[in-house]
Amino acid sequence: MYVKYARVWIPDPEEVWKSAELLKDYKPGDKVLQLRLEEGKDLEYCLDPKTKELPPLRNPDILVGENDLTALSYLHEPAVLHNLKVRFIDSKLIYTYCGIVLVAINPYEQLPIYGEDIINAYSGQNMGDMDPHIFAVAEEAYKQMARDERNQSIIVSGESGAGKTVSAKYAMRYFATVSGSASEANVEEKVLASNPIMESIGNAKTTRNDNSSRFGKYIEIGFDKRYRIIGANMRTYLLEKSRVVFQAEEERNYHIFYQLCASAALPEFKTLRLGNANYFHYTKQGGSPVIDGVDDAKEMVNTRQACTLLGISDSYQMGIFRILAGILHLGNVEFASRDSDSCTVPPKHEPLTIFCDLMGVEYEEMAHWLCHRKLATATETYIKPISKLHAINARDALAKHIYANLFNWIVDHVNKALHATVKQHSFIGVLDIYGFETFEINSFEQFCINYANEKLQQQFNMHVFKLEQEEYMKEQIPWTLIDFYDNQPCINLIEAKMGVLDLLDEECKMPKGSDDSWAQKLYNTHLNKCALFEKPRMSNKAFIIKHFADKVEYQCEGFLEKNKDTVYEEQIKVLKSSKKFKLLLELFQDEEKVLSPTSATPSGRVPLSRTPIKPAKARPGQASKEHKKTVGHQFRNSLHLLMETLNATTPHYVRCIKPNDFKFPFTFDEKRAVQQLRACGVLETIRISAAGFPSRWTYQEFFSRYRVLMKQKDVLGDRKQTCKNVLEKLIQDKDKYQFGKTKIFFRAGQVAYLEKIRADKLRAACIRIQKTIRGWLMRKKYMRMRKAAITIQRHVRGYQARCYATFLRRTRAATTIQKFQRMYVVRKRYQRMREATIALQALLRGYMVRNKYQMMLREHKCVVLQKHVRGWLARRRYRRTLRAVVYLQCCYRRMMAKRELKKLKIEARSVERYKKLHIGLENKIMQLQRKIDEQNKEYKSLLEKMSSLELTYSTETEKLRSDVERLRTSEEEARSATSRVLSLQEEIAKLRRELQHTQAEKRSIEERADKYKHETEQLVSELKEQNSLLKTEKEELNRRIHDQAKEITESMEKKLVEETKQLELDLNDERLRYQNLLNEFSRLEERYDDLKDEMNLMVSIPKPGHKRTDSTHSSNESEYTFSSEITEAEDLPLRMEEPSEKKAALDMSLFLKLQKRVSELEQEKQSLQDELDRKEEQALRAKAKEEERPPIRGAELEYESLKRQELESENKKLKNELNELQKALTETRAPEVTAPGAPAYRVLLDQLTSVSEELEVRKEEVLILRSQLVSQKEAIQPKEDKHTMTDATILLEDVQKMKDKGEIAQAYIGLKETNRLLESQLQSQKKSHENELESLRGEIQSLKEENNRQQQLLAQNLQLPPEARIEASLQHEITRLTNENLDLMEQLEKQDKTVRKLKKQLKVFAKKIGELEVGQMENISPGQIIDEPIRPVNIPRKEKDFQGMLEYKKEDEQKLVKNLILELKPRGVAVNLIPGLPAYILFMCVRHADYLNDDQKVRSLLTSTINGIKKVLKKRGDDFETVSFWLSNTCRFLHCLKQYSGEEGFMKHNTPRQNEHCLTNFDLAEYRQVLSDLAIQIYQQLVRVLENILQPMIVSGMLEHETIQGVSGVKPTGLRKRTSSIADEGTYTLDSIIRQLNSFHSVMCQHGMDPELIKQVVKQMFYIIGAITLNNLLLRKDMCSWSKGMQIRYNVSQLEEWLRDKNLMNSGAKETLEPLIQAAQLLQVKKKTDEDAEAICSMCNALTTAQIVKVLNLYTPVNEFEERVLVSFIRTIQVRLRDRKDSPQLLMDAKHIFPVTFPFNPSSLALETIQIPASLGLGFISRV
Repeated sequence: MYVKYARVWIPDPEEVWKSAELLKDYKPGDKVLQLRLEEGKDLEYCLDPKTKELPPLRNPDILVGENDLTALSYLHEPAVLHNLKVRFIDSKLIYTYCGIVLVAINPYEQLPIYGEDIINAYSGQNMGDMDPHIFAVAEEAYKQMARDERNQSIIVSGESGAGKTVSAKYAMRYFATVSGSASEANVEEKVLASNPIMESIGNAKTTRNDNSSRFGKYIEIGFDKRYRIIGANMRTYLLEKSRVVFQAEEERNYHIFYQLCASAALPEFKTLRLGNANYFHYTKQGGSPVIDGVDDAKEMVNTRQACTLLGISDSYQMGIFRILAGILHLGNVEFASRDSDSCTVPPKHEPLTIFCDLMGVEYEEMAHWLCHRKLATATETYIKPISKLHAINARDALAKHIYANLFNWIVDHVNKALHATVKQHSFIGVLDIYGFETFEINSFEQFCINYANEKLQQQFNMHVFKLEQEEYMKEQIPWTLIDFYDNQPCINLIEAKMGVLDLLDEECKMPKGSDDSWAQKLYNTHLNKCALFEKPRMSNKAFIIKHFADKVEYQCEGFLEKNKDTVYEEQIKVLKSSKKFKLLLELFQDEEKVLSPTSATPSGRVPLSRTPIKPAKARPGQASKEHKKTVGHQFRNSLHLLMETLNATTPHYVRCIKPNDFKFPFTFDEKRAVQQLRACGVLETIRISAAGFPSRWTYQEFFSRYRVLMKQKDVLGDRKQTCKNVLEKLIQDKDKYQFGKTKIFFRAGQVAYLEKIRADKLRAACIRIQKTIRGWLMRKKYMRMRKAAITIQRHVRGYQARCYATFLRRTRAATTIQKFQRMYVVRKRYQRMREATIALQALLRGYMVRNKYQMMLREHKCVVLQKHVRGWLARRRYRRTLRAVVYLQCCYRRMMAKRELKKLKIEARSVERYKKLHIGLENKIMQLQRKIDEQNKEYKSLLEKMSSLELTYSTETEKLRSDVERLRTSEEEARSATSRVLSLQEEIAKLRRELQHTQAEKRSIEERADKYKHETEQLVSELKEQNSLLKTEKEELNRRIHDQAKEITESMEKKLVEETKQLELDLNDERLRYQNLLNEFSRLEERYDDLKDEMNLMVSIPKPGHKRTDSTHSSNESEYTFSSEITEAEDLPLRMEEPSEKKAALDMSLFLKLQKRVSELEQEKQSLQDELDRKEEQALRAKAKEEERPPIRGAELEYESLKRQELESENKKLKNELNELQKALTETRAPEVTAPGAPAYRVLLDQLTSVSEELEVRKEEVLILRSQLVSQKEAIQPKEDKHTMTDATILLEDVQKMKDKGEIAQAYIGLKETNRLLESQLQSQKKSHENELESLRGEIQSLKEENNRQQQLLAQNLQLPPEARIEASLQHEITRLTNENLDLMEQLEKQDKTVRKLKKQLKVFAKKIGELEVGQMENISPGQIIDEPIRPVNIPRKEKDFQGMLEYKKEDEQKLVKNLILELKPRGVAVNLIPGLPAYILFMCVRHADYLNDDQKVRSLLTSTINGIKKVLKKRGDDFETVSFWLSNTCRFLHCLKQYSGEEGFMKHNTPRQNEHCLTNFDLAEYRQVLSDLAIQIYQQLVRVLENILQPMIVSGMLEHETIQGVSGVKPTGLRKRTSSIADEGTYTLDSIIRQLNSFHSVMCQHGMDPELIKQVVKQMFYIIGAITLNNLLLRKDMCSWSKGMQIRYNVSQLEEWLRDKNLMNSGAKETLEPLIQAAQLLQVKKKTDEDAEAICSMCNALTTAQIVKVLNLYTPVNEFEERVLVSFIRTIQVRLRDRKDSPQLLMDAKHIFPVTFPFNPSSLALETIQIPASLGLGFISRV
């Protein structure tokens, strides 16, 4: 084993042990080992030349961090220390198993591993299955107590500050949580409440611990036969009384004193006259009155609350506080020396005055006896003064004595409060006792503590040895005695005759005994005679004892004083003389009554304290002897009693380790840890285990782990033989292992050797795999490179060839281009020169011609220019003047416009102004437009005027021309009128001037019009621009408003969505809270029923010979009985009187409503009764009038004949409709349905034929009746008609033969009734025919739907695999045959009922017709009988039309509940009948009661139904099938009450026929709420049932079982063997879980459960699976590996596949598995870099920070090839998740139940079609 690269441990002065690696192989005889330390330093390690002992080997890394230290292959001190350090520092795990011992390291910070969820996770688990925990030890003790019927003990030990008290507290909390109390007195709360009391009076701050227990205690928690807590009892040991009067530096007195000082300001504490803790001598000596993080005032409140809970009244509490305050004031009493032998108390000394006032004693007496003592001799008594030093010692002794008695009194009262009221069956003891102690100065207290630890270590060694022996004997392994350390010699040195304690007691009895003389006796007696006793070299007042843990030097000073525990009797007598303080008297009275430690107390318990226990004074002689029993003697006796108790129980050990002396969290000091490991016996356990066969494997686990070391031929069918053959080959030395019955036992180091072989084999296999894969990869790479090189070469060569060809082509092309280019250049040059020459010539010639032309043109134009310039100057002058005038006008107008614009801008600041301006501008535009129109009109008018003037002018001109012509022609004639011509010429000139003037005006008008038009257009354009600007501003404002509105809408929508989500969450929380309350209510109700049954058994004991008949109704009473009236008075004497206040409170609202409804119904009934009476009176008066009328009623006969004709026409119409129906059916039926041989065709044809025959019979009957009516009409005609036919004469004669008129009236009335009967029958027949028509149409439609469904099923089956197809087809065929069977049974029942009814109707009608024929034969002559033979009339009764109601008698109600609920078998109903049949039957009964308007019947039926369901669920509540069946039926009953309630919201889903069936008289909304609550309770019970069924399967199937074989490896386990992960017989697998899920789903579907409810159940099931799996994963280090993550993900995928198969992916079940999926992914992802940390943080959003860190801490490699998670990586994860706000809870709440809802699911089933099978035994109810 010591070969190169082997790792070893070498001693180190700082780290205790260091790891090193061998640099070369060790050979026997070598004196030096060549080593290399972990930090890289080389070292030569010299072996001991005497022992030649090699350094211990280091375990493989895969074994480091194991839960059990005994699982380590190399068991030695460095391996244990390193394993504890790795678990504590790296994995943050404070608990580790070491065989049967639980090692607990104090983390010095609060850890979230003690919550109720952790308790529930450990409850019921095997100790090796879960990670080490104090709860696992407590569960093991609880389980062994219940299984072995043997009392248990949990021994918690360790140094001060190691966490003993906390561990004991958590163990007691576990028992209190798991077991609960057997009564309502909350005993478990009282047990836990004793902790703060005992901590306040028995714990103090020390340099090592802020809450150090300064006494030992043993608490026995009592249990009854059902293993529930019934009480407790506490024993205390060795209270450190000296702390009351003295505290070392940085220490405190007991907590209670500082709590009192912190609460001194309270009003009730004013009389105690307390102050700051630094004021009192007894609380200020340590100089550290405050503990960081502790509020003494709050702790005082907790202490007082605990006292109150334990029954210590306020008066007694104040008495306790008075005594404690008195002790504080007593410590401040000072003494003044008078001389060296006497002293005195200063006069009116305030502290002593306060002490005397509080104690109720005389000041003078107490002051006297504090400074004096009484000496009694044989003859007389002396009073002797004492010195100041002795007085101070006496004062301190009195304070210690008072405190010790008070401590005992409180313990006694705590025990009284915890005393069991019933007989104790068993108990579990929790021993919280001090560990081995060694200080600089060790005195009497340390001696007693170490003595107790010696006794406990002896018991521990014997128990470990015994367990090893039992294990070997059970496995039938040869047993060889193991040498272990026996500390009996050390115990003998202390307690044997002439031992240390004996000599100490003897010296105490001596008159002048001293510590020095006792030390000399010890030296003389034991020095050089006992190897365990030594004397220090430099001291004569000390001695050394070699304890099992270490050598301890004890200082003899103070031993005698502490052993005597002397108190002056005179001071005690003064205190006893107190008349005002009863509690003080009780303290010292109790002291007198305490029995001897060697005798038992009256209750069978041992004494409760180790302080001076004085027996009752029986005789004066004995009193002095017993009073002098020393502390050491008492402690020895109580320790013997403790050991007897522990030996009578099964012990469980918890060893608490203090990791450092500075209380730093998660800091490990190797030196201190090794000291404690040696002292507490952990290493001794390791040594005993290592001496035998510490490593143990089952054959299956060994085979699974080391299968890789076997060849195929070595594997046999017998695993045991296979393992034997392999081991013989692997390990040559047969002494290194042993084969047991079920296990293989290995010596130390053999598992490491096997692991090395396995690792080498795996490494070789990995190397071969790597070699092959790398070779394959390199070959692939070479082939790929070669192929790429060839391809590249091919492409390069082709590229080069193409480049050369391109070069040749380019060279040729360049030559050709050069040729043509040169030619082109020369040609272009020539052409350019020629063109340039021609151009120059042309330009020159042109230039000369143009110059000449320009000169001529300039001369001509100069003349023109002069003319035009002169005109232009004149016009310019005019325009300048005009422009100046216009400009002045524009400036003025602009100034005015600017002013107006300024005003407009000021006004146009708001949107409203813009709108007004916009309106004004529009008006202005309209005005301008109107003005333009007017000007245009004016312009047109001017144009017209001008045109008229022109026209006039032209006409005048023409006229003048004509005149001129005429004048010219007559010039000669008109020469005489020359003057006239001249005048005319003047007139013409004048007219021309006028014309010119008119034209000028026209032009000015046109110019003015153009100018105005231009200005108008300009103004319009400006207005349009302003308008467009305003529009853009308006659009911008509208856009802003729209955007703001959109933003507001979006924000409101988001806010609404968030509020909606929040409301949904609140609704779910409220629903969950309500359903939890319902769950708690149902639990209290069950408890109430149990208590009631117990009271019935205890109180109502039947008399001899008298048997009480069982009343189902009376036994089914519950809080849901909504009737406060007593309907059955005869049952009253048989029932016990029950408190009805709660029921009355529950039923009052409904009772008042029903009472009001009853009164309304009574009024309505009375009104109907009155109306009925009036109708009857009217009918009687009408009948009397009819009797008075004459017998001749022709009008009525005519009316009857009209009715008859109408009935005939109706009959014909029905016949025609039936013929059409037959024809339509024959034409429209599908070929497979209407085939002549089809069953449906035959049934329809038979029905139609029977209907046709019945119509023919009806027709004949109508004809007969018609003839009879005619004859009767003729018979009753008046006698005056003499011209009648012969028959009429005969009939008239027969009528005349009647003796009185009454016979005629009676015959007429009979015919009339017959006619009405026929009419009603025909009408009912018509209605039945219509119903048959509807049913036939419905049947056709159903057949079509069935055909479509068959086709869909066929298509679905074709898509399935062959096996599933066969299974589906068989299932479908079974369902089809079952449905056909039910249909045929229903048809058969209908036909039977129809036949019976027809037979009855036939008999009735035959009888009536016979009577009618007899009556007619009496009235008709014989001739007439011969001429007209009358055929008998057959009038069958129509089949009854059912209304969907069931009628039952009131007295049959209990029978109905019994047969339909209590004794109903769900399986038979689910397989053979329609789903929800009981619910339909119950609702149909409710409908009938509602139809009868019988509120009492409705109330009684509903109450009996609810109580019956509760009773059957209470009786068979653990049967999933029963609970599922009644959940389905309860929901269906609830849906029926909603569907037929008459409310519009529910009626819209109904058919018209179903709406006719709605309830008419009662509103059952409150009963719907009751049924909803009942359904919630049933759902919660269903969840509990399926959880109980699934829970044993989940961990085994989801975690432990290897679904993918060979992936997970089995690591070595320790003494605590966990459940095997190998699939043995009876082990649950994933297939077991899926089969169970299939079973649940099929049962729910068979029962017709609502699909939404099934989804909720499946979601709850998957949540339970995920929560339990994740919780176990978080509590099991062996499950946190990469391979286990793969197994979990595969298992989850199988569950998802199941969801897909069942179409339940949208049920939300997959989401509940998300935390488990993410945990599995976390086990598989890389965990090295920051990128990995970021990926983990984003991936694991469903896991809390605590869960992520826990998984990373627990991650454990199964093989050497996996790497551990670095601590730095975990710190990075914590930093990244620091801001995440999630729950600090580690485990998921596996008991959480999602709130359930029951969505309304109406039924399409018609109530009138429901048949009641005879198998239900409900023949006493009938359909209505």
